Amino acid sequence: MPQHPSSPRPLLPCNLLQRRPAVAVCAAVAVLAAAAILLAAPTTEAPSRTLLVGGSIPSRSREDPRAAAAGRFVESSSLPPAVAPPTSLKASFSSRITPAPSIFLAPAPSPVENFDDRFVEEPEQPDIKENAPKESAPFLQEPISSDSTSSSDVSEDLDMSGPTVPPPNAEIPLWSTTADGELIYAKKEIANAPLVSGHPDLYAPLFRNVSTFKRSYELMEGLLKVYIYHDGAKPIFHSPYLKGIYASEGWFMKLIEGDQDFVVRDPNRAHLFYLPYSSRQLQHNLYVPGSNTLEPLSIFVKNYIDMISAKFPYWNRTKGADHFFVACHDWGPYTTKLHGELRKNTIKALCNADLSEGVFIRGRDVSLPETYVRAPRKPLNGIGGKPASQRSILAFFAGQMHGRVRPILLWHWGDKDADMRIYSRLPRRITRRMNYVQHMKSSKYCICPMGYEVNSPRIVEAIYYECVPVIIADNFVLPFDDVLDWSAFSVVVPERDVPRLKEVLLEIPESRYVAMQSNVRKVQRHFLWHVKPVKYDIFHMILHSVWFSRVNQVLQVQ
Repeated sequence: MPQHPSSPRPLLPCNLLQRRPAVAVCAAVAVLAAAAILLAAPTTEAPSRTLLVGGSIPSRSREDPRAAAAGRFVESSSLPPAVAPPTSLKASFSSRITPAPSIFLAPAPSPVENFDDRFVEEPEQPDIKENAPKESAPFLQEPISSDSTSSSDVSEDLDMSGPTVPPPNAEIPLWSTTADGELIYAKKEIANAPLVSGHPDLYAPLFRNVSTFKRSYELMEGLLKVYIYHDGAKPIFHSPYLKGIYASEGWFMKLIEGDQDFVVRDPNRAHLFYLPYSSRQLQHNLYVPGSNTLEPLSIFVKNYIDMISAKFPYWNRTKGADHFFVACHDWGPYTTKLHGELRKNTIKALCNADLSEGVFIRGRDVSLPETYVRAPRKPLNGIGGKPASQRSILAFFAGQMHGRVRPILLWHWGDKDADMRIYSRLPRRITRRMNYVQHMKSSKYCICPMGYEVNSPRIVEAIYYECVPVIIADNFVLPFDDVLDWSAFSVVVPERDVPRLKEVLLEIPESRYVAMQSNVRKVQRHFLWHVKPVKYDIFHMILHSVWFSRVNQVLQVQ
């Protein structure tokens, strides 16, 4: 019969205990036996914590026990309510982990500059929406009834006299943080902004409400903290593309990842979370030419969001409402369609700010200026133009004939009126005397019609060359529309009025034109890229628009 475990067999013969050396031997053997028992014991770590192989884990500081405890939120429920998530989330994290491509798993180092001085004309991408096939993986799609953006999701024009009312689908965070309290404080401060007049750096006629903008900007400088996810490998993550018509997203990525004023390493201090992927790199690396589908790009983005929402608590706290990404490629909005929370809740800074597509949400999303950077080492090279009195051309446009507006523009005005210099491509006989940039610098009005999408780099180009932009793109939310009054320095023409375009321009009094051209020169500073960002430049304006959106959307936990 086997011996009962409660009556263990003596480890040493009893007669050895009568001698002093034997006592030491017995004690040593006992210690070894105890160690073996401890090593064989099962671990007490909670099994719900699942790690993705190769992923990075936020560093924990010994000097800051609060931050260290926040890093272990999944295993502990003893944290203060302001930091610890509800216990109901613990079990959900492990079940929500989705296998992700290995490109997510290798944290990337700081980006390097990919400067290139050569001039390369980057063609706009074809519109694949018109005949796009149905997605071949319907199991990845979210229910249409719960995720489609209806007209009720689109708010009216923002009023800079005070914070806007959050749309009905604003997400209440699952638990509150110190950052939430700071956002609520900022919201109240902006609503009661003191009156500003005669500010040396801010010209009031350019703004919807210069007092509100100034106070909001000051609060951003003093409070805003941004956390950047380190997960994801190059070239899609952490790899800014600094040249061409999609350069805005790359320049923002480069400058925010090199920033020391707003970026923090501790995500528990953050008001905003930046998703550092490039829509331009998505298109370049994942799109299959001739496939006529964006499914690989959409699946990639969906898997990335699923991964960070499973690995970290921050997405789940607000369902992505305090996260943002910056995308200037035309396809940027459509890559979000397989992830409902990304599409509905996240702050999307998009060049393709088209209200009619059901992706861009006015009042939540940010219209990103599309800037054509020809020489990344010298982004300000060639900026400027002739004074108003020396601009002899009434209107100018030259470009490819795609989209619904440009062919109509060419049909009515192409080579038919000496005052209306409208071309598909500049003829050689003309470029010998005056090139494209010289035309913009010599024209009173620069025509900026939409292409495949509503956005166009010509809008910012016109501002660079001090030419009043004439924007022809219905349903387009203009860049920085949340703070700037575009009527002060541009002309917006409905698409239906293209046949009478010259009449519309001639109806503008000369004094009005001179004032608009002067305002173009004044607003130019808000659209300039600098290798080292300066106050009120385009980098800070983009960041402010994201900040302003988050402030307006924040809701307090009841």
